[in-house]
Amino acid sequence: MAVTVNLNAVLDPPFQSSPLTDLVNAPVSALSGVSEEEAAGLEQAFGIKTIGDLAANTFVRAAVAIAEMAKVATP
Repeated sequence: MAVTVNLNAVLDPPFQSSPLTDLVNAPVSALSGVSEEEAAGLEQAFGIKTIGDLAANTFVRAAVAIAEMAKVATP
């Protein structure tokens, strides 16, 4: 089953027509708003080189989980 999604708002123009399978291996600087310098910082700090690396990063995944659980947490 083919999956399509419009990610133009979160991708730089050269990557907007890329298949999802290619985007996983695209540099994090392909994400709109992430500069080459910021991408280099992510690589230096966390070893993140690609969008797939960012998605799989333990700290990113933990932060997302914390934020989602906080939405439903009872005080």
